[in-house]
Amino acid sequence: MKVVVLGAGRVGGAIAIDLAKDAEFEVRVADRDPRLLECLQARHGIAGDRVDFSVEGATARAVAKADLVVSAVPGFLGYRTLQTVIEARKRVVDIAFFPEDPFTLNDLARANGVTALVDCGVAPGMSNLLIGRESARLDRTTRVRIYVGGLPTVRVLPYEYKAGFSPIDVIEEYTRPSRVVEAGELRVKPALSDVEFIEVEGIGTLEAFVTDGLRTLLETIPCSDMAEKTLRYPGHAERMRLLRDSGFLDAKPIDVNGASVRPVDVAAALLFPLWEMKDGDEDITVMRIVVDGEVGGRAVRIAYTLADRFDRPTATSSMARTTGYTAAMAVRMLAKGLFREAGVVPPESVGRNEDCVRFLLAGLAERGIVYHRTEAPSGS
Repeated sequence: MKVVVLGAGRVGGAIAIDLAKDAEFEVRVADRDPRLLECLQARHGIAGDRVDFSVEGATARAVAKADLVVSAVPGFLGYRTLQTVIEARKRVVDIAFFPEDPFTLNDLARANGVTALVDCGVAPGMSNLLIGRESARLDRTTRVRIYVGGLPTVRVLPYEYKAGFSPIDVIEEYTRPSRVVEAGELRVKPALSDVEFIEVEGIGTLEAFVTDGLRTLLETIPCSDMAEKTLRYPGHAERMRLLRDSGFLDAKPIDVNGASVRPVDVAAALLFPLWEMKDGDEDITVMRIVVDGEVGGRAVRIAYTLADRFDRPTATSSMARTTGYTAAMAVRMLAKGLFREAGVVPPESVGRNEDCVRFLLAGLAERGIVYHRTEAPSGS
């Protein structure tokens, strides 16, 4: 089976490497950066094609011979890339996390008989899948909280942060208004707001603030109280709010000595070298999912916890592992015919299929990524 991975960065590369270990897959990667392609070829024997996804027709040519496609492009390219793959009638697993509504491509996917699994990473991704699983089991879902973040093992001021995926997507998280559900109503709040502190065993105190991570859950899960919060070391949100509220993250051009400049481009050029994971840097991925509801007249609270660390033997970042291996297992799930529904499918819909959930959790556990589940009376 021919699999083409669009994007050979940290996460896309991890997906390609994992899939290439299976004899049933012939894996190729596509990226505009020849250095990434050369590295995958030299170290892992994975062939690649130099492709600029912003060029008309380039994506269609890259996937023409594929049986399955993984889209791991940056978010700003994600929607158009997914649309092109669907138009090419290719099954696809997408982790681009683009800001547009993926369901606007649902009719196209169904008409073409294509299964398009979107948001198939760690969060959104496994968070959605596990919430979908529990919501299907409950008679009523009353509250959902997602706490998730990628953190550097070593804290370095001023930001105490390293980007485990495209840094421009991180800035987008901090600037895009965040949708939550409160008292049964959809509300929009500024990202980086509603800060609270949580304790994580083995790591310590982390701060949590709202970001726009509920995405498809807003349409698919009936619940009157839902929010997703990003985890960082304490103080990070205040520093990023200062930059944002001072205009440094604005996309609207301003005049600087006669030159038209977008402040966000300047901020990105300065921040990315500070946030880039370099050789020797290690990271942690932390996630806590809490679902409250009722079943059989009882109020229950179900929680999932994940604490994953950089894998030293393979030098694979935790964010690449937790995001990339989820997508890789989703590819295997489609390849084995465990899920066949045509259309744009979010992970929470897959979560209603217990065989698929078990398959994904087992595959991740084999790779050392373990989600621990607890259930107790609500409020205990």
